[in-house]
Amino acid sequence: MGKKTDQCLVLLLFLSGLVQCTTAMIFWTALVDISYFDNQINDTVNRYCECGVYGRNSPLEGASGIVTLPSHDPKGCGQDVVYGRNSSSPPWIALVKRGNCSFSEKIIAAERKGAAGVVIYNVDGTGNNTTHMTHSEVTDIVAIMIGNDHGMEIVKLVKTGLEVTMVIEVGSAHGLWMDAYWLYFLSIAFFIVTAASIAYFVFISAHRIHSMRMQRCAERKLKSEAKKAIGQLQVCTLKRGDAEVGSDSYMCAVCIDAYKAGEVVTVLTCGHIFHKACIEPWLLEKRTCPMCKCDILKALGVEEERKDERALTSSPAAETVITVSGGDPMYEVPLTDSPAPDPERHQHRYDNRAFEGDSHFATA
Repeated sequence: MGKKTDQCLVLLLFLSGLVQCTTAMIFWTALVDISYFDNQINDTVNRYCECGVYGRNSPLEGASGIVTLPSHDPKGCGQDVVYGRNSSSPPWIALVKRGNCSFSEKIIAAERKGAAGVVIYNVDGTGNNTTHMTHSEVTDIVAIMIGNDHGMEIVKLVKTGLEVTMVIEVGSAHGLWMDAYWLYFLSIAFFIVTAASIAYFVFISAHRIHSMRMQRCAERKLKSEAKKAIGQLQVCTLKRGDAEVGSDSYMCAVCIDAYKAGEVVTVLTCGHIFHKACIEPWLLEKRTCPMCKCDILKALGVEEERKDERALTSSPAAETVITVSGGDPMYEVPLTDSPAPDPERHQHRYDNRAFEGDSHFATA
């Protein structure tokens, strides 16, 4: 599960970076509409083209006004550039040539004089080619670039004394290997993957919570059965004169302490004895003898109920056994982690010799 989660996170990061990279490659065209009154034909002339490109830092908005050229420097560089118009004049658009200074300097100079927008036409010899302007120092005014040929046509009209009105409108999005719909596709794909990842995380979390609840429920059932089994074990009180009392040969395997007279001990089904206060917490958690790993639930007949519960969740694994014929009778030894059967255990003989023939352990 952890590996799948990491893969989903990597995919999300990849898609996020792809969307950002794609957005950076997108540029928006500008619709440029110019109109002027031609005295020779006594009529208004309109010229329209999708020939502009918005600057990367320009707001995608429209702008309109009278086209105005710089009075001295056509490139509009410097703080003292003169346009012959100001903020109190009717809306106007500055038309400047590329070169000598940065795009930001040209735009800032025109904005200070009150321009509603800035149009920069490309340098000589470039035809109608444009570029993607970057002007990070100014982002609150519409700024576009047009080709040199289109720009020079407008400059000639203005220099002849005609009042040219320009209207700029937002065109369409373009990219190196995409169209306007590609951005929508990436956005939808990103949200789909995000939703799927969130659903996956919710499913994994719910599954883990359910597994933990089932595990706790199973543990509670096992502890309940272990309590019942502990209640069926023999409990005795040691007396003076018993072989276990005061002898270094007999110690509780849980607390590693010698037995004393008056202490209460528990005798397991396998014959091993322990302090009652020591063995009961151990059996609640382990349910096996600390010395021989004998399962008290199985020995007392509770194991069958546990097998029925496990059969509901998993199938029993096959067990490989070998037959040992070194004694009489023959018996099978499983090749697993479970302890091998002890032939003497079925004879109910105590491993501790002191208990053989001791009658006071025969009664509860």
